[in-house]
Amino acid sequence: MERKSSAYYQRLHRQRLRDKGLIKKELWVLPEYTDDLLAVEKQMRQPRGAQPFTQEGSMNTNAPWTIETLYQALQGATLFNSGEATLELLNGTDASLLITMREYGELPLFLAVAGGQIVVEAYLWPVSYIQDRVAFNEQVLRAQKVFPLATVGIESFANGEAAYIVFGALSATSTLANVVYEIETLSDNVIQMTEAFESALHNAAA
Repeated sequence: MERKSSAYYQRLHRQRLRDKGLIKKELWVLPEYTDDLLAVEKQMRQPRGAQPFTQEGSMNTNAPWTIETLYQALQGATLFNSGEATLELLNGTDASLLITMREYGELPLFLAVAGGQIVVEAYLWPVSYIQDRVAFNEQVLRAQKVFPLATVGIESFANGEAAYIVFGALSATSTLANVVYEIETLSDNVIQMTEAFESALHNAAA
């Protein structure tokens, strides 16, 4: 699978929103309202009078999720059975899920279950794209609270490439609703982070 910078998915995501007739509005709110604003934004992407946005039911299995049970459960979630996202089970020594967020320009996310945690991860861009790494790393650390349920890190891949990733983690006993919310929130964070940090990237990232 070819890895593409998050800027690529950002462009496709913006075009999808424009094609739907949506317009961008910039708001300034206190950090503690970030999650509330995200939920309101999702509601306001629907026509006036449509069903308000609701998360999936709060079912809990009372036992930690495995990658297989989570795969089965997520297939019934609105996010996937509506076609807004697709789901693929990647078998192997460490099985994981490939989630393709169609509403975010086909943005790929990877979900794994290990050590009592569910981790959802997205690729941002190669470390080589950053002009001033020291200044950028400080900028990222200062902005951590702005992006809910997400942490930025650096990961080395098999081809020797070092790249920035963003990930979120939650308990393996979390409700299905919380897992879906993490997936949607992380997708939104990828787009927001690319907008926030794009001035620090070389032209190669565009």
